[in-house]
Amino acid sequence: MDDDRVWSFEKSLWTGDADHYRELVDDECLMVLPTPPFVLSGAQAIGAVAATPRWSSIEITKGQISRPQEGLIIIAYHAKASRDDESYEANCTSTYRRISHEVWRVVQHQQTPPLSIPAVND
Repeated sequence: MDDDRVWSFEKSLWTGDADHYRELVDDECLMVLPTPPFVLSGAQAIGAVAATPRWSSIEITKGQISRPQEGLIIIAYHAKASRDDESYEANCTSTYRRISHEVWRVVQHQQTPPLSIPAVND
């Protein structure tokens, strides 16, 4: 999967409908999200995110892509999402594995909202 397709694939997970999400997320996926129960697996992860209202827009910056072996893609990025009067930011990672030719599934996803770190006085 080329870089443009990777980012298009990831953006679609933020904005696509529940059926689209179910199609692209693997049953064995592990997720860490910033709301309880925090760690989700398999169908639990799919159900939780599919039931969440979708974002109307997503901006991805600071994107990095790693391809440690054939059929495995790892990405890291900063996301700014919005819908209606709500906005959300997080640093994220996702891991995709190839199931068959041109068929990819998310097997890992994590979101960490920006942390406030107090300035250190020298």
